[in-house]
Amino acid sequence: MKKVFIVGLLALSLTFLPGCGSETAADNSQDAASISENTEVAAESESVETTEIADAIEQAIKEETSYSEDAVEEASDEKSESEKNQNSTDNGSDSAKSDSAQVGDKVLPKYTVLRDDEASGTIEHITYPSHNYSGDGGEITKEANVYLPAGYSSDKQYNVMILLHGIGGNENEWGLNKSNSRVKAIMDNMAYYGDIEPFIVVTPNGRACKIGGEAGSGSGTDAFYLFGKELRNDLIPYIDSHYSTYANYSEGYDLSEARDHRAIAGLSMGGMQTINIGIGECLDMFSYFGAFSAAPSSNAAAKTAALLQDNTYTIHYFYNICGLQDRTAYGSASAAAKTLPTFCDQFVEGENFMWQELDGGHDFHIWYLGFYNFAQLVFTD
Repeated sequence: MKKVFIVGLLALSLTFLPGCGSETAADNSQDAASISENTEVAAESESVETTEIADAIEQAIKEETSYSEDAVEEASDEKSESEKNQNSTDNGSDSAKSDSAQVGDKVLPKYTVLRDDEASGTIEHITYPSHNYSGDGGEITKEANVYLPAGYSSDKQYNVMILLHGIGGNENEWGLNKSNSRVKAIMDNMAYYGDIEPFIVVTPNGRACKIGGEAGSGSGTDAFYLFGKELRNDLIPYIDSHYSTYANYSEGYDLSEARDHRAIAGLSMGGMQTINIGIGECLDMFSYFGAFSAAPSSNAAAKTAALLQDNTYTIHYFYNICGLQDRTAYGSASAAAKTLPTFCDQFVEGENFMWQELDGGHDFHIWYLGFYNFAQLVFTD
């Protein structure tokens, strides 16, 4: 639209230029005709481009929603075997180590088992005040899901991970609106088996706008790029003021004081937000980053390096994963992260950076694994 608008302005300006004789007027007439023709070509080109973008978004949503999986209910004899594995872990046997969570290419089955005992965490659905950042800026109410570890207590302080959805999803896409959520099962079991220090997981709607209703604008993509404002002004302050985090919450408090205890990650568009917003805008708020199949609009590695040129905040870890057969995101994700350590010395492979690629598409086969791996990498410093 900008191209058509600018060309149209040029045409209008030439039409109203004062003539200096018949030859100049004729030249102006020819120029105007030429620009009018270019305007039509530009408009046609933009129409094709808009259609292609719409088709790409539709395809991404189709792939994104093609697969999902809940936690599994384990038979009593299998549960007994898991308890045996826990006992072996306590004894430090080699077999137990191979059965423990590891950053790799598969989620071990025992970590997807639904727990209904004292090791089961809880899920809360919350509403919080926010603003319509992609609209009129007015006050709105947003929704999110919050996972609290088993035994959650206000007497303890907890790390927090913000987990973002893709272009076709909302706060429920990761399944934290269900008691049999696979994310919940992974968190419950990794805490139970001692693989992680329990932490809070928050899945918000990553669109910084009013969702639904007559004035809703939740279907647009612009709102994804403004979500940093909501994180900074609304969501993080709400979490810090309502849950037992490491932040010393008060009106106008310094969000950077607890950045070592916050992580942000997401799938597809949520991966883009992790890169563009988490790393690009909110390094004072987060220190761990996870991008799972980052979307095509993600900042390229060179741009991220340029944005970090004067950065003084420690980046504890940046984890990336993408499927080799991912036709939607592999090109963009690899351009955004695969070579990042060569552009920026703040990322060191094997220390605070990991690029993982393996067979897979643009779906939850990759993203559950990404969450499982990233959950083991955060909050370890």
